[in-house]
Amino acid sequence: MSPIVISLGGSLVAPPSGIDTAFLKEFRDLMLKEIAAGRRFIFIVGGGSTARAYMRAANEIAPLESDDMDWLGIHATRINGHLLRTVFRDVAHPIMIKNPMHVVRWTKPVLVAAGWKPGWSTDYIAVRLAKRFHAQEVINLSNIERVYDQDPAKFPHAKPFDRLDWPTFRGLVGDTWSPGSNAPFDPVASKLAQRCHMKVIIARGTDLKNLKKILDGKKFVGTSVE
Repeated sequence: MSPIVISLGGSLVAPPSGIDTAFLKEFRDLMLKEIAAGRRFIFIVGGGSTARAYMRAANEIAPLESDDMDWLGIHATRINGHLLRTVFRDVAHPIMIKNPMHVVRWTKPVLVAAGWKPGWSTDYIAVRLAKRFHAQEVINLSNIERVYDQDPAKFPHAKPFDRLDWPTFRGLVGDTWSPGSNAPFDPVASKLAQRCHMKVIIARGTDLKNLKKILDGKKFVGTSVE
């Protein structure tokens, strides 16, 4: 059976207030139950607020090139990834994946991956790993409930979507990705997912009851893009 690929927003793991141990414990408990039922998972972790904090700090001192910002973000994803791999130590492959092109054979129920190189977001790595391991779906968990036609934080009447096709979604997010951006799903990853005829589900990560519905193929709150 193909693994379930989950792209986990870094701010779920380490929000501005600090590492969210309560979320990690509940997430671990749910995943262990799913593993006991025979499921396998690939977790790809973002840099989130940790990455943005480093980028802001560096920019206050000296102007940064895009690559510099990317590398700060990549290393933030890796510390978050190591944290997650440690939390799942008993059931996870012992090495966190940095290069999705050279994944060794893994026999444990969980594989954890993080950022690789400039220009590649963790969303893009999630799609690459899904393609490599023949998964037709990526579950993208972050701090937003759905995709909207506008930023709901700025526009209270923004329209939410339950389902979108790839051309419409890509029209919303554009074609260019930049380090620290807040797009619902990376535009470059979106292009690859569309080319691979892959579905991406975008949902709020802290709602683990909703995640369980997604895993079980039940009606859920979120946006399906396919």
